[in-house]
Amino acid sequence: MKVLWILAHPEQRSLNGSLRDEGLRELTNLGHEYRQSDLYAMRWNPVVDGDDFQHDPRERLDVAEESERAYTSGRLAGDIRVEQQKLEWADTLVLQFPLWWHGMPAILKGWFDRVFVKGFAYGVRDPASGRTLRYGNGGLAGKRAMVVVSVGAPEITIGPRGIHGDINDLLFPVQHGALWYAGISVAPPLVIAGANRLSDADYDTSAKQLRERLRTLPTAEPLPFRHQDGGDYDESLVLRPELASRHAGLRVHYVGAETFPR
Repeated sequence: MKVLWILAHPEQRSLNGSLRDEGLRELTNLGHEYRQSDLYAMRWNPVVDGDDFQHDPRERLDVAEESERAYTSGRLAGDIRVEQQKLEWADTLVLQFPLWWHGMPAILKGWFDRVFVKGFAYGVRDPASGRTLRYGNGGLAGKRAMVVVSVGAPEITIGPRGIHGDINDLLFPVQHGALWYAGISVAPPLVIAGANRLSDADYDTSAKQLRERLRTLPTAEPLPFRHQDGGDYDESLVLRPELASRHAGLRVHYVGAETFPR
């Protein structure tokens, strides 16, 4: 594999920092190549503005259209292009972050905002039909990803009946709405629950789980998200009524909605 490892945590000596180091060592031991983006260490700028596109401030800024023009004409800011080049090189993406307020840290959201620009990750069209390619197809199709997320809450509280909601629902915006939207298949996440109260033995278990997940990542069965163009959705991109008819909400967008999320 050629792995891009993205870490979004401000403390190198944290649980996340330690597990990242474990993961990179394991990739080396397995003979894989890696590059990394340690967003806090890089002092990554998460805020989209006109400077990303060499935009004339006298003109109204349409972020989607201006980002596409900047991408196709080579006018994107240098830090954005560096991250895109890492993505172009990689066949696998590992996203590692703590779950904060039921979502990813703002710095990581800003990485998606600035790097996944139109024409690169989305807004790519099928030249034959003119149809926009997304949800299983698109600018980054053929790559795979895995989320490694630490959660302060106990594992039982992030299950289907837990008060915090099911972990696959909590991660749906990044796993389905960003990665799968851009065509990246997504392996089931590795969740480190009770992260702020792990014992040494718990850490060893988590590190072992991470090493095992990295060993099997090339062949891991991805989350069974439905493809936009696989026939499950109508022309308005609404799920056909005969599919998952007894269910509602996010789970209907998985093949086998009766068992996902779980």
